Amino acid sequence: MDNPFRVGLETERAPAPCAFVIFGASGDLARRKLLPALYNLAVSRLLPPGFSIVGFAVTEMSEDQFRASMREGVAQFSRRKPIDEAVWNDFASRLHYVSGAFDDEANFARLRAKLDEIDANNGTRENRLYYLAIPPSLFPKVNDQLARAGLVADPSDASRYTRIIVEKPFGRDLASGDALNADLHRVFHERQIFRIDHYLGKETVQNLVALRFGNAIFEPIWNRNHIDHVQITVAEDIGVEGRGKFYEEAGTTRDIVQNHLLQLLMVMAMEPPVAFAADEVRDEKVKVLRALKPLVGEDALRDTVRGQYGPGNFVGRPVPGYREEPNVSPASHVETFVAMRLELDNWRFAGVPIYIRAGKRLTKRITEISVHFKDVPHALLREDGAHVEPDVLAIRIQPDEGIALRFVAKVPGPTMTLRPVAMDFKYGSTFGGSGPEAYERLILDAMLGDPTLFARADEVSAAWRFITPIHEAWASAPVPTFPSYAAGTWGPPEASDLIARDGRAWRRI
Repeated sequence: MDNPFRVGLETERAPAPCAFVIFGASGDLARRKLLPALYNLAVSRLLPPGFSIVGFAVTEMSEDQFRASMREGVAQFSRRKPIDEAVWNDFASRLHYVSGAFDDEANFARLRAKLDEIDANNGTRENRLYYLAIPPSLFPKVNDQLARAGLVADPSDASRYTRIIVEKPFGRDLASGDALNADLHRVFHERQIFRIDHYLGKETVQNLVALRFGNAIFEPIWNRNHIDHVQITVAEDIGVEGRGKFYEEAGTTRDIVQNHLLQLLMVMAMEPPVAFAADEVRDEKVKVLRALKPLVGEDALRDTVRGQYGPGNFVGRPVPGYREEPNVSPASHVETFVAMRLELDNWRFAGVPIYIRAGKRLTKRITEISVHFKDVPHALLREDGAHVEPDVLAIRIQPDEGIALRFVAKVPGPTMTLRPVAMDFKYGSTFGGSGPEAYERLILDAMLGDPTLFARADEVSAAWRFITPIHEAWASAPVPTFPSYAAGTWGPPEASDLIARDGRAWRRI
Protein backbone atom coordinates (compact mmCIF):
# COMPACT_ATOMS: atom_id res chain seq x y z
CA MET A 1 0.00 0.00 0.00
CA ASP A 2 1.10 3.56 -0.63
CA ASN A 3 2.42 5.37 2.43
CA PRO A 4 -0.10 8.18 3.19
CA PHE A 5 2.69 10.36 4.60
CA ARG A 6 4.31 10.47 1.15
CA VAL A 7 1.21 11.62 -0.74
CA GLY A 8 1.86 14.88 -2.53
CA LEU A 9 5.61 14.88 -1.93
CA GLU A 10 7.85 16.24 -4.63
CA THR A 11 9.91 13.27 -5.86
CA GLU A 12 11.89 14.54 -8.83
CA ARG A 13 13.98 17.50 -9.89
CA ALA A 14 15.63 17.46 -13.27
CA PRO A 15 19.16 18.87 -13.61
CA ALA A 16 20.63 19.71 -16.99
CA PRO A 17 22.97 17.15 -18.62
CA CYS A 18 26.54 17.48 -17.36
CA ALA A 19 29.90 15.80 -16.90
CA PHE A 20 30.91 15.13 -13.29
CA VAL A 21 34.70 15.13 -12.79
CA ILE A 22 36.12 13.69 -9.56
CA PHE A 23 39.67 14.77 -8.73
CA GLY A 24 41.10 12.12 -6.43
CA ALA A 25 38.84 9.42 -7.88
CA SER A 26 41.07 6.55 -6.71
CA GLY A 27 40.67 7.59 -3.07
CA ASP A 28 38.48 6.38 -0.26
CA LEU A 29 35.91 9.19 -0.48
CA ALA A 30 35.06 8.42 -4.11
CA ARG A 31 34.72 4.71 -3.44
CA ARG A 32 32.80 4.93 -0.15
CA LYS A 33 30.58 7.97 -0.71
CA LEU A 34 30.58 9.62 -4.12
CA LEU A 35 30.09 6.67 -6.48
CA PRO A 36 27.48 4.98 -4.23
CA ALA A 37 25.62 8.31 -4.06
CA LEU A 38 25.71 8.73 -7.85
CA TYR A 39 24.62 5.12 -8.37
CA ASN A 40 21.65 5.63 -6.02
CA LEU A 41 20.67 8.77 -7.92
CA ALA A 42 20.73 6.62 -11.07
CA VAL A 43 18.49 4.01 -9.41
CA SER A 44 16.10 6.79 -8.43
CA ARG A 45 16.19 8.10 -12.03
CA LEU A 46 17.37 11.50 -10.89
CA LEU A 47 20.44 11.73 -13.13
CA PRO A 48 19.93 13.64 -16.38
CA PRO A 49 20.23 11.98 -19.80
CA GLY A 50 23.82 11.82 -20.98
CA PHE A 51 25.21 12.29 -17.47
CA SER A 52 28.83 11.12 -17.40
CA ILE A 53 31.51 10.67 -14.74
CA VAL A 54 35.23 11.21 -15.27
CA GLY A 55 37.63 10.05 -12.59
CA PHE A 56 40.96 11.91 -12.45
CA ALA A 57 43.75 10.68 -10.14
CA VAL A 58 47.47 10.06 -9.96
CA THR A 59 46.96 6.27 -9.76
CA GLU A 60 47.55 4.52 -13.07
CA MET A 61 44.65 2.28 -14.09
CA SER A 62 42.53 1.54 -17.13
CA GLU A 63 38.88 2.52 -17.45
CA ASP A 64 37.89 -1.12 -16.96
CA GLN A 65 39.93 -1.28 -13.75
CA PHE A 66 38.34 1.97 -12.56
CA ARG A 67 34.86 0.60 -13.25
CA ALA A 68 35.66 -2.63 -11.40
CA SER A 69 36.99 -0.72 -8.38
CA MET A 70 33.93 1.53 -8.28
CA ARG A 71 31.60 -1.48 -8.57
CA GLU A 72 33.25 -2.97 -5.47
CA GLY A 73 32.69 0.32 -3.65
CA VAL A 74 29.03 0.51 -4.68
CA ALA A 75 28.44 -3.14 -3.74
CA GLN A 76 29.90 -2.54 -0.28
CA PHE A 77 28.71 0.95 0.61
CA SER A 78 25.48 1.63 -1.31
CA ARG A 79 22.31 1.80 0.78
CA ARG A 80 20.62 -0.28 -1.91
CA LYS A 81 21.66 -3.91 -2.06
CA PRO A 82 22.17 -5.97 -4.14
CA ILE A 83 23.31 -4.05 -7.20
CA ASP A 84 20.65 -3.70 -9.89
CA GLU A 85 22.54 -5.14 -12.86
CA ALA A 86 20.53 -3.30 -15.51
CA VAL A 87 21.10 0.06 -13.78
CA TRP A 88 24.77 -0.73 -13.13
CA ASN A 89 25.50 -1.68 -16.75
CA ASP A 90 24.13 1.66 -17.96
CA PHE A 91 25.83 3.51 -15.10
CA ALA A 92 29.21 1.83 -15.74
CA SER A 93 29.10 2.84 -19.40
CA ARG A 94 29.14 6.46 -18.18
CA LEU A 95 32.36 5.98 -16.14
CA HIS A 96 35.63 7.25 -17.62
CA TYR A 97 39.12 7.68 -16.22
CA VAL A 98 42.13 9.93 -16.75
CA SER A 99 45.35 9.40 -14.80
CA GLY A 100 48.21 11.79 -14.13
CA ALA A 101 49.66 14.40 -11.81
CA PHE A 102 47.58 17.47 -10.95
CA ASP A 103 50.33 19.93 -11.92
CA ASP A 104 50.95 18.60 -15.46
CA GLU A 105 49.38 20.67 -18.25
CA ALA A 106 49.41 17.69 -20.63
CA ASN A 107 47.14 15.69 -18.31
CA PHE A 108 44.54 18.47 -18.30
CA ALA A 109 44.75 18.62 -22.09
CA ARG A 110 43.81 14.92 -22.08
CA LEU A 111 41.02 15.68 -19.61
CA ARG A 112 39.69 18.39 -21.93
CA ALA A 113 39.80 15.99 -24.89
CA LYS A 114 37.82 13.43 -22.90
CA LEU A 115 35.23 16.04 -21.89
CA ASP A 116 34.93 17.29 -25.47
CA GLU A 117 34.30 13.70 -26.57
CA ILE A 118 31.60 13.31 -23.90
CA ASP A 119 29.98 16.59 -24.97
CA ALA A 120 29.86 15.37 -28.58
CA ASN A 121 28.58 11.88 -27.79
CA ASN A 122 26.31 12.49 -24.80
CA GLY A 123 25.05 16.04 -25.27
CA THR A 124 26.40 17.37 -21.97
CA ARG A 125 26.63 20.89 -23.52
CA GLU A 126 29.93 21.80 -21.80
CA ASN A 127 28.23 21.70 -18.40
CA ARG A 128 30.92 20.67 -15.92
CA LEU A 129 30.75 19.86 -12.21
CA TYR A 130 34.15 19.32 -10.57
CA TYR A 131 34.56 17.56 -7.23
CA LEU A 132 37.81 18.16 -5.31
CA ALA A 133 38.18 14.94 -3.29
CA ILE A 134 41.82 15.86 -2.66
CA PRO A 135 43.81 17.59 0.13
CA PRO A 136 43.42 21.40 0.20
CA SER A 137 47.14 21.78 -0.58
CA LEU A 138 46.38 20.53 -4.11
CA PHE A 139 43.49 22.92 -4.76
CA PRO A 140 45.68 25.72 -6.24
CA LYS A 141 47.29 23.30 -8.70
CA VAL A 142 43.94 22.03 -9.95
CA ASN A 143 42.49 25.56 -10.13
CA ASP A 144 45.44 26.78 -12.20
CA GLN A 145 45.31 23.85 -14.60
CA LEU A 146 41.54 24.07 -15.10
CA ALA A 147 41.89 27.75 -16.00
CA ARG A 148 44.81 27.15 -18.37
CA ALA A 149 42.97 24.33 -20.11
CA GLY A 150 39.93 26.54 -20.67
CA LEU A 151 37.75 24.30 -18.53
CA VAL A 152 36.08 27.05 -16.49
CA ALA A 153 33.09 28.78 -18.07
CA ASP A 154 32.27 32.43 -17.49
CA PRO A 155 29.54 32.50 -14.79
CA SER A 156 27.57 34.98 -16.89
CA ASP A 157 27.36 32.49 -19.80
CA ALA A 158 23.78 31.17 -19.59
CA SER A 159 24.41 28.49 -22.23
CA ARG A 160 26.65 26.37 -19.99
CA TYR A 161 27.87 26.15 -16.41
CA THR A 162 30.97 25.25 -14.45
CA ARG A 163 30.67 24.48 -10.74
CA ILE A 164 33.14 23.12 -8.21
CA ILE A 165 32.44 21.15 -5.03
CA VAL A 166 35.06 21.56 -2.32
CA GLU A 167 35.47 19.05 0.51
CA LYS A 168 36.34 20.10 4.03
CA PRO A 169 38.57 21.00 5.80
CA PHE A 170 38.30 24.56 4.50
CA GLY A 171 41.68 25.51 5.94
CA ARG A 172 43.02 24.94 9.46
CA ASP A 173 42.63 28.46 10.90
CA LEU A 174 41.34 31.90 9.92
CA ALA A 175 44.39 32.84 7.83
CA SER A 176 44.53 29.58 5.87
CA GLY A 177 40.75 29.49 5.40
CA ASP A 178 40.75 33.01 3.97
CA ALA A 179 43.74 32.13 1.77
CA LEU A 180 41.93 29.06 0.45
CA ASN A 181 38.86 31.13 -0.39
CA ALA A 182 41.01 33.77 -2.09
CA ASP A 183 42.66 31.10 -4.22
CA LEU A 184 39.31 29.61 -5.27
CA HIS A 185 38.07 33.10 -6.18
CA ARG A 186 41.03 33.58 -8.53
CA VAL A 187 39.38 31.13 -10.91
CA PHE A 188 35.76 30.72 -9.79
CA HIS A 189 32.99 33.14 -8.86
CA GLU A 190 31.47 32.58 -5.42
CA ARG A 191 28.22 31.34 -6.94
CA GLN A 192 30.19 28.60 -8.75
CA ILE A 193 31.72 27.27 -5.49
CA PHE A 194 29.89 24.65 -3.43
CA ARG A 195 31.63 23.96 -0.08
CA ILE A 196 30.18 20.68 1.08
CA ASP A 197 29.41 19.65 4.65
CA HIS A 198 27.49 16.40 4.52
CA TYR A 199 25.71 17.14 7.83
CA LEU A 200 23.58 19.73 6.02
CA GLY A 201 22.40 17.00 3.64
CA LYS A 202 21.02 14.86 6.44
CA GLU A 203 17.23 14.72 6.43
CA THR A 204 16.99 15.37 10.17
CA VAL A 205 19.01 18.57 9.99
CA GLN A 206 16.64 19.84 7.30
CA ASN A 207 13.74 18.54 9.38
CA LEU A 208 14.88 20.84 12.20
CA VAL A 209 14.12 23.76 9.88
CA ALA A 210 10.65 22.30 9.26
CA LEU A 211 10.12 21.71 12.99
CA ARG A 212 11.00 25.27 13.92
CA PHE A 213 9.42 27.22 11.10
CA GLY A 214 6.59 24.92 10.02
CA ASN A 215 4.90 24.54 13.41
CA ALA A 216 3.33 27.42 15.29
CA ILE A 217 3.60 25.68 18.67
CA PHE A 218 7.43 25.89 18.86
CA GLU A 219 8.32 29.38 17.64
CA PRO A 220 6.73 31.27 20.60
CA ILE A 221 8.82 29.28 23.12
CA TRP A 222 12.08 29.09 21.14
CA ASN A 223 13.82 31.78 23.17
CA ARG A 224 15.51 32.76 26.44
CA ASN A 225 12.17 33.13 28.24
CA HIS A 226 11.40 29.42 28.00
CA ILE A 227 14.68 27.61 27.20
CA ASP A 228 17.01 26.87 30.10
CA HIS A 229 19.93 25.55 28.03
CA VAL A 230 20.84 23.60 24.90
CA GLN A 231 23.11 20.58 24.46
CA ILE A 232 24.66 19.41 21.20
CA THR A 233 26.53 16.09 21.10
CA VAL A 234 28.46 14.61 18.16
CA ALA A 235 29.76 11.29 19.48
CA GLU A 236 31.57 8.56 17.58
CA ASP A 237 32.36 5.11 18.95
CA ILE A 238 35.19 4.52 16.48
CA GLY A 239 38.78 5.73 16.70
CA VAL A 240 40.66 7.54 13.96
CA GLU A 241 40.29 4.49 11.67
CA GLY A 242 43.62 4.75 9.83
CA ARG A 243 43.43 8.55 9.58
CA GLY A 244 46.15 9.14 12.13
CA LYS A 245 48.19 11.39 9.85
CA PHE A 246 45.17 13.60 9.14
CA TYR A 247 44.08 13.68 12.77
CA GLU A 248 47.53 14.71 13.97
CA GLU A 249 47.05 17.90 11.92
CA ALA A 250 43.34 18.42 12.57
CA GLY A 251 42.11 17.15 15.92
CA THR A 252 38.44 17.05 16.86
CA THR A 253 37.99 20.82 16.97
CA ARG A 254 38.98 21.28 13.33
CA ASP A 255 37.51 17.96 12.16
CA ILE A 256 34.08 18.20 13.84
CA VAL A 257 33.44 21.41 15.77
CA GLN A 258 34.44 24.06 13.20
CA ASN A 259 32.12 22.59 10.57
CA HIS A 260 29.62 19.86 11.53
CA LEU A 261 28.83 21.02 15.04
CA LEU A 262 28.68 24.72 14.26
CA GLN A 263 26.35 23.89 11.35
CA LEU A 264 23.97 22.22 13.81
CA LEU A 265 24.20 25.24 16.09
CA MET A 266 23.42 27.63 13.24
CA VAL A 267 20.32 25.70 12.13
CA MET A 268 19.11 25.39 15.74
CA ALA A 269 19.56 29.09 16.55
CA MET A 270 19.03 31.04 13.32
CA GLU A 271 16.17 33.46 12.83
CA PRO A 272 13.41 32.66 10.30
CA PRO A 273 14.69 33.57 6.81
CA VAL A 274 12.39 35.63 4.62
CA ALA A 275 12.41 32.72 2.14
CA PHE A 276 13.92 29.25 2.00
CA ALA A 277 16.41 30.35 -0.62
CA ALA A 278 20.19 30.20 -0.68
CA ASP A 279 21.27 33.68 0.33
CA GLU A 280 18.37 34.26 2.71
CA VAL A 281 19.09 31.04 4.66
CA ARG A 282 22.85 31.55 4.68
CA ASP A 283 22.51 35.18 5.78
CA GLU A 284 20.68 34.04 8.92
CA LYS A 285 23.21 31.28 9.61
CA VAL A 286 26.14 33.69 9.46
CA LYS A 287 24.38 35.98 11.96
CA VAL A 288 24.48 33.12 14.50
CA LEU A 289 28.26 32.77 14.15
CA ARG A 290 28.70 36.51 14.51
CA ALA A 291 26.62 36.45 17.69
CA LEU A 292 28.82 33.84 19.39
CA LYS A 293 30.61 35.36 22.36
CA PRO A 294 34.35 35.04 21.65
CA LEU A 295 36.39 32.58 23.69
CA VAL A 296 39.78 34.23 24.00
CA GLY A 297 42.65 33.73 26.45
CA GLU A 298 41.47 32.82 29.96
CA ASP A 299 37.85 32.63 28.80
CA ALA A 300 38.82 29.92 26.32
CA LEU A 301 40.68 27.95 28.97
CA ARG A 302 37.79 28.27 31.44
CA ASP A 303 34.95 27.36 29.07
CA THR A 304 36.56 24.58 27.03
CA VAL A 305 37.73 21.06 27.82
CA ARG A 306 39.92 18.92 25.58
CA GLY A 307 40.77 15.27 25.99
CA GLN A 308 42.42 12.32 24.29
CA TYR A 309 41.34 8.69 24.50
CA GLY A 310 43.56 6.03 25.99
CA PRO A 311 43.26 2.23 25.80
CA GLY A 312 39.89 0.82 26.79
CA ASN A 313 37.16 -1.58 25.83
CA PHE A 314 34.45 -1.40 23.21
CA VAL A 315 31.69 -4.03 22.87
CA GLY A 316 33.72 -6.39 25.02
CA ARG A 317 37.02 -6.17 23.18
CA PRO A 318 40.14 -4.17 24.01
CA VAL A 319 40.93 -1.19 21.77
CA PRO A 320 44.11 0.87 21.58
CA GLY A 321 44.56 4.43 22.77
CA TYR A 322 45.03 7.28 20.32
CA ARG A 323 48.78 7.29 20.81
CA GLU A 324 48.92 3.62 19.76
CA GLU A 325 47.08 4.28 16.49
CA PRO A 326 49.07 4.10 13.20
CA ASN A 327 50.78 7.36 12.10
CA VAL A 328 50.21 8.98 15.52
CA SER A 329 53.03 10.32 17.67
CA PRO A 330 53.47 8.37 20.93
CA ALA A 331 53.66 11.74 22.70
CA SER A 332 50.80 13.39 20.78
CA HIS A 333 48.85 16.22 22.42
CA VAL A 334 46.13 16.33 19.76
CA GLU A 335 42.59 16.36 21.18
CA THR A 336 40.16 13.58 20.26
CA PHE A 337 37.45 15.07 22.49
CA VAL A 338 36.31 18.63 23.10
CA ALA A 339 33.54 20.20 25.18
CA MET A 340 32.66 23.89 25.31
CA ARG A 341 30.27 26.25 27.02
CA LEU A 342 29.01 28.79 24.47
CA GLU A 343 26.68 31.78 24.58
CA LEU A 344 24.97 33.76 21.84
CA ASP A 345 24.93 37.52 22.34
CA ASN A 346 21.60 38.20 20.64
CA TRP A 347 18.02 39.00 21.58
CA ARG A 348 16.62 35.46 21.28
CA PHE A 349 19.23 33.47 23.22
CA ALA A 350 20.96 35.99 25.52
CA GLY A 351 21.90 34.25 28.76
CA VAL A 352 21.08 30.73 27.49
CA PRO A 353 24.16 28.49 27.82
CA ILE A 354 24.84 26.12 24.94
CA TYR A 355 26.94 23.10 25.85
CA ILE A 356 28.63 21.23 23.01
CA ARG A 357 30.77 18.10 23.00
CA ALA A 358 32.33 15.98 20.28
CA GLY A 359 34.72 13.09 20.40
CA LYS A 360 36.14 9.81 19.21
CA ARG A 361 35.96 6.45 21.00
CA LEU A 362 32.99 7.42 23.13
CA THR A 363 30.35 5.07 24.50
CA LYS A 364 28.12 5.10 21.42
CA ARG A 365 27.66 6.71 18.03
CA ILE A 366 25.05 9.44 18.24
CA THR A 367 24.48 13.00 17.10
CA GLU A 368 21.76 14.88 18.96
CA ILE A 369 20.52 18.37 19.73
CA SER A 370 18.53 18.62 22.97
CA VAL A 371 16.61 21.73 23.96
CA HIS A 372 16.02 21.80 27.72
CA PHE A 373 13.12 23.98 28.82
CA LYS A 374 12.89 25.81 32.13
CA ASP A 375 11.48 24.31 35.31
CA VAL A 376 7.85 24.87 36.22
CA PRO A 377 7.59 27.78 38.74
CA HIS A 378 6.88 25.44 41.67
CA ALA A 379 5.86 21.84 42.36
CA LEU A 380 2.12 22.55 42.30
CA LEU A 381 1.13 19.05 41.21
CA ARG A 382 3.48 16.99 43.38
CA GLU A 383 1.96 15.99 46.70
CA ASP A 384 5.43 15.46 48.14
CA GLY A 385 6.73 18.75 46.69
CA ALA A 386 9.52 16.93 44.89
CA HIS A 387 11.24 18.32 41.82
CA VAL A 388 9.47 17.87 38.46
CA GLU A 389 11.82 17.11 35.59
CA PRO A 390 11.79 19.84 32.93
CA ASP A 391 10.58 19.20 29.40
CA VAL A 392 13.18 18.28 26.76
CA LEU A 393 12.93 18.33 22.98
CA ALA A 394 15.57 16.02 21.48
CA ILE A 395 16.41 16.03 17.77
CA ARG A 396 18.35 12.89 16.79
CA ILE A 397 20.52 13.47 13.73
CA GLN A 398 22.00 9.96 13.63
CA PRO A 399 21.37 7.09 13.97
CA ASP A 400 17.60 6.42 14.29
CA GLU A 401 16.82 9.89 12.96
CA GLY A 402 13.84 11.49 14.61
CA ILE A 403 12.45 13.84 17.25
CA ALA A 404 11.40 13.05 20.80
CA LEU A 405 9.52 15.33 23.20
CA ARG A 406 9.80 14.51 26.91
CA PHE A 407 7.10 15.91 29.15
CA VAL A 408 5.49 15.10 32.50
CA ALA A 409 2.36 12.99 32.90
CA LYS A 410 0.44 11.57 35.87
CA VAL A 411 0.87 7.89 36.69
CA PRO A 412 -2.54 6.15 36.96
CA GLY A 413 -3.57 5.80 40.60
CA PRO A 414 -5.03 7.64 43.58
CA THR A 415 -2.02 9.91 44.19
CA MET A 416 -0.56 12.74 42.12
CA THR A 417 2.56 10.84 41.05
CA LEU A 418 4.29 12.36 38.06
CA ARG A 419 6.67 10.72 35.63
CA PRO A 420 8.42 11.88 32.44
CA VAL A 421 7.09 10.28 29.26
CA ALA A 422 8.07 10.73 25.62
CA MET A 423 6.38 11.24 22.28
CA ASP A 424 8.74 9.78 19.71
CA PHE A 425 8.80 10.44 15.97
CA LYS A 426 11.13 8.27 13.88
CA TYR A 427 11.83 9.41 10.37
CA GLY A 428 12.21 5.96 8.79
CA SER A 429 9.16 4.32 10.32
CA THR A 430 6.89 7.27 9.47
CA PHE A 431 7.93 7.85 5.88
CA GLY A 432 9.04 4.29 5.12
CA GLY A 433 12.24 2.88 3.69
CA SER A 434 15.69 4.41 3.71
CA GLY A 435 15.76 7.97 2.52
CA PRO A 436 18.50 9.44 0.38
CA GLU A 437 21.88 9.80 2.04
CA ALA A 438 23.43 13.21 2.52
CA TYR A 439 25.80 13.02 -0.45
CA GLU A 440 22.94 12.11 -2.78
CA ARG A 441 20.96 15.21 -1.83
CA LEU A 442 23.97 17.54 -1.94
CA ILE A 443 25.36 16.30 -5.26
CA LEU A 444 21.91 16.65 -6.81
CA ASP A 445 21.61 20.20 -5.42
CA ALA A 446 25.00 21.10 -6.91
CA MET A 447 23.88 19.78 -10.32
CA LEU A 448 20.75 21.91 -9.97
CA GLY A 449 22.81 24.94 -8.97
CA ASP A 450 21.11 25.26 -5.56
CA PRO A 451 23.71 26.36 -2.92
CA THR A 452 21.28 26.58 0.03
CA LEU A 453 22.83 23.62 1.87
CA PHE A 454 26.44 24.60 1.14
CA ALA A 455 28.75 26.91 3.09
CA ARG A 456 29.40 30.43 1.79
CA ALA A 457 32.82 32.11 2.05
CA ASP A 458 31.80 34.51 4.82
CA GLU A 459 30.36 31.61 6.81
CA VAL A 460 33.68 29.75 6.66
CA SER A 461 35.55 32.88 7.78
CA ALA A 462 33.13 33.52 10.64
CA ALA A 463 33.53 29.94 11.91
CA TRP A 464 37.32 30.20 11.86
CA ARG A 465 37.17 33.64 13.49
CA PHE A 466 35.54 31.95 16.49
CA ILE A 467 37.66 28.76 16.55
CA THR A 468 41.16 30.19 15.91
CA PRO A 469 41.48 32.09 19.26
CA ILE A 470 40.62 28.87 21.09
CA HIS A 471 43.53 27.08 19.45
CA GLU A 472 45.76 30.04 20.23
CA ALA A 473 44.77 29.90 23.90
CA TRP A 474 45.44 26.18 24.05
CA ALA A 475 48.85 26.67 22.43
CA SER A 476 49.85 29.16 25.14
CA ALA A 477 48.60 26.97 28.01
CA PRO A 478 50.52 24.19 29.80
CA VAL A 479 50.66 20.90 27.90
CA PRO A 480 47.68 18.76 28.99
CA THR A 481 48.05 15.35 30.59
CA PHE A 482 46.94 12.89 27.94
CA PRO A 483 45.35 10.40 27.65
CA SER A 484 42.56 11.75 29.81
CA TYR A 485 39.72 9.28 29.22
CA ALA A 486 39.42 5.58 28.49
CA ALA A 487 38.07 4.42 25.16
CA GLY A 488 34.42 3.45 25.48
CA THR A 489 33.54 6.16 28.03
CA TRP A 490 31.86 9.57 27.69
CA GLY A 491 35.08 11.57 27.78
CA PRO A 492 37.22 13.15 30.51
CA PRO A 493 35.67 13.98 33.91
CA GLU A 494 36.42 17.68 33.29
CA ALA A 495 33.61 17.67 30.68
CA SER A 496 31.12 16.76 33.40
CA ASP A 497 32.62 19.43 35.65
CA LEU A 498 32.16 22.04 32.91
CA ILE A 499 28.40 21.66 32.89
CA ALA A 500 28.06 20.75 36.58
CA ARG A 501 29.41 24.11 37.71
CA ASP A 502 26.17 25.62 36.33
CA GLY A 503 24.09 23.07 38.24
CA ARG A 504 23.37 20.98 35.12
CA ALA A 505 24.37 17.59 33.73
CA TRP A 506 24.84 16.05 30.31
CA ARG A 507 21.71 14.35 29.05
CA ARG A 508 21.78 10.53 29.08
CA ILE A 509 21.72 9.35 25.49
